[in-house]
Amino acid sequence: MEPPLGLDPDTADLVRPYFRTHGRTRPTRTLPVETLISATERGRTPEHACSREEAAICLLCRSSQSVAEIAAYRRIPLGVARVLVSDLADRGLVAVQDAQLAPGDRPSIDFMERVLRGLHAMT
Repeated sequence: MEPPLGLDPDTADLVRPYFRTHGRTRPTRTLPVETLISATERGRTPEHACSREEAAICLLCRSSQSVAEIAAYRRIPLGVARVLVSDLADRGLVAVQDAQLAPGDRPSIDFMERVLRGLHAMT
């Protein structure tokens, strides 16, 4: 899976996951893998991000991405992606689009294919 927007995840393996989250392992909100994330207007300007990883996630989320896709594109563990996305959402840099479905509703085929591609990229 080729990362969009020319992001370079090759350096991602050089930093330990716990370093990226300042040792935290739990996000401040529940973020299922299929939750869609998009950069807010404030998140589209890189000076608001605290780290390169956060800036890269905001850049990636200029178009909506699932939490699984963010983890896959950035080559970071899913738990780390959840903590970072949660931090960005708490600061108003990304919007979290609740993926909850009403009883009897089904996700679109396009959405399911995107999640599947993201999960495959993680393996």
